[in-house]
Amino acid sequence: QVQLVESGGGMVQPGGSLRLSCIASGFTFSDYAYSWYRQSPGKERELVAGISKVGSSTTYADSVRGRFTISRDNAKNTVYLQMDSLKPEDTAVYYCKALTLGSNYWGQGTQVTVSS
Repeated sequence: QVQLVESGGGMVQPGGSLRLSCIASGFTFSDYAYSWYRQSPGKERELVAGISKVGSSTTYADSVRGRFTISRDNAKNTVYLQMDSLKPEDTAVYYCKALTLGSNYWGQGTQVTVSS
């Protein structure tokens, strides 16, 4: 059974940090690239960050570059999103996505709320 399970969301004050985790199971983790997306009420889902199969290449949305860091641990079948200097506009449900040629999977999402 294919699963992507996100965790690590919560409520944090502006300027704070969170680390999201996405644990994959049911498929070969290292065969996939991974991305984090987010969606806030009334807005379309948007790409936040992505990482290649071997982790040598990363990409970030302009709005998070320099504050967020995506990484992967193939030994733990886990993708991370370290989020620093959080802003209220980062509030959203964050989703993990696994992608390879002809196949993709989504997690169920984890809520991140940045508020004072």
